[in-house]
Amino acid sequence: MAEDSRYFIKDLSDRLCRERELRPLLQASGANLPRPEEVEELIKVLRNVLFPGFYQLGNRDCEDYPETLALLEDCLTRLIHQAYLVGENGELSWERARELARDYMGFLPQIRGELLLDVDAIYEGDPAARSKEEVLLSYLTFQAILIYRLAHYLWVLAVPLIPRMMTEFAHEKTGIDIHPGARIGQYFCIDHGTGVVIGETCQIGDHVKIYQGVTLGALSLEDGRSLQGKKRHPTIEDRVTLYANATILGGKTVIGQGSVVGGSAFITQSVAPNTRVLVDFQVVEQ
Repeated sequence: MAEDSRYFIKDLSDRLCRERELRPLLQASGANLPRPEEVEELIKVLRNVLFPGFYQLGNRDCEDYPETLALLEDCLTRLIHQAYLVGENGELSWERARELARDYMGFLPQIRGELLLDVDAIYEGDPAARSKEEVLLSYLTFQAILIYRLAHYLWVLAVPLIPRMMTEFAHEKTGIDIHPGARIGQYFCIDHGTGVVIGETCQIGDHVKIYQGVTLGALSLEDGRSLQGKKRHPTIEDRVTLYANATILGGKTVIGQGSVVGGSAFITQSVAPNTRVLVDFQVVEQ
C-alpha cells in the first residue's frame, strides 16, 4: 500500500472512531443485534408451522410439529432477548424472553384462523384466483397480511424491534407497508397491493377491501415525536372498499361502515356510513 494511502486510511479510521465515541448510537454490541436474516428465518419457520407443506418440504401431518415448535421456541427466545438489548429497552433475562416466546406461540392457532379468513376474502373477491392454494403460494398481498398478523401479536406483547423488522421485510418483498401496531379485523383483502400504506394507529374493521396505492396515514407530523402513542391514523369501519390510490389521513377521520371510496380520493374528514365518495369529491348517498 502506498504511503499516501496508508496515511489516508489511518486518518479516516481515527476520525470515524472519534465520531463513534462522540455520538454513540447503539446500546448493544454488534454481535448481540437481531439480524435481518434471522428475522427472515423466523418468518419462514412460522409460516411452516401455520401451513406445513406449503412453503418448504416437510410432512403435512402433525408428527413434525414438536421438532418444529422446539426450533421456533429457541429462535424466538434468542431474538426477543437480543431485541431488549437495543436502545433504551433494558436487558431482559433469558427466562423472561422464553416466557414471552411461549406467550406468543400460544397465539398461533388464533393467527392461523385469522389468516384462513383472509385467504377466503382474497379468493372470493378475486375471480382470477383458481384456488385457495394459489392465494397461499403466489399472492404477495396475502404474504404481506400473513407477516403483518405474525408481527402484530409480538407488538401486542410489547416486544421491541422484531415486529418492525418483520413488517419491513414484508414491505421490501411485496411493496406493501403495514405497521405491526395497526389493528385489522377479520376477512381482510388487499387487491394488487403495490404501494399500500397502513399506519401504526390505524383501525380497520371486518370485511374491508383495499386496492393498490391506498394510504391510511397521518396528517402533517411537525414535531412528530410528541405524537408518539397518540391516534394519528384513520379508522375504517366494517365492509368498506377503498379503491386505488385513495388517501385517507388523520386520527379523527372515520370512514363509516358500508362506504365506498373512489380511486384517487383525498379525505381528511369523516365519511358517514353507506356513503360513496367519488374522485371529484362528490359525496353521494347510496
